[in-house]
Amino acid sequence: MTDDVTTEAPRPSKVERLENEGEIAADYLEELLDIADLDGDIDMDVEGDRASVSIVGSELKQLIGRNGEVLEALQELTRLAVYRETGERSRLMLDVGGFRAAQRQRLTELAERTVAQVKETGAPVSLEPMSPFERKVVHDAVAAGGCSSESEGAEPRRYVVVLPD
Repeated sequence: MTDDVTTEAPRPSKVERLENEGEIAADYLEELLDIADLDGDIDMDVEGDRASVSIVGSELKQLIGRNGEVLEALQELTRLAVYRETGERSRLMLDVGGFRAAQRQRLTELAERTVAQVKETGAPVSLEPMSPFERKVVHDAVAAGGCSSESEGAEPRRYVVVLPD
C-alpha cells in the first residue's frame, strides 16, 4: 500500500504577490498604450504594502486629465484587470508622468503649513474637498507633524479637518 501524499504549492510571499500585480498591470497598460498609439515606458515597484506602476514619457497629459480624473479612472481599470487575473482586490497605485509624485509633494507641504497654523492658533482647520488618495497623503503628513485629522463630508465633497492635540 502506498500513501498518496499531495503537496500543496507554497503560497507566494507578499512581495512576490505584489510584483505579480505590477506585472499584470504593466501588461495591461502596455496594451492600452499600444491601442492609444502613445509612447511611454512603464516602471514597476513595490512601495510598502502595494504595487506601484508608473508610466513615464512625453505627451501623456491625456492619461492624467483635469485634476487627475483620467488617471483615477485608469487606475481603477488597471485594478480591475489585476482582479480579473488574480481574483484578489488590488491596492495598486498608478502614476503617469510624475503627476502623483508632484501631487504628493504639494499635499505634504499643504499639510505641514496647516499643522503649523493649527499649532499656532489652537483652532481646527478644514481643507478643500479631496480624493481618497489626496486625503490619505494629508492624514499621513498631519500625523507626522504631530496633529490629528479626520475626514468629514460625503463623496465627492469629502474633506480633511486638521485638529489640535
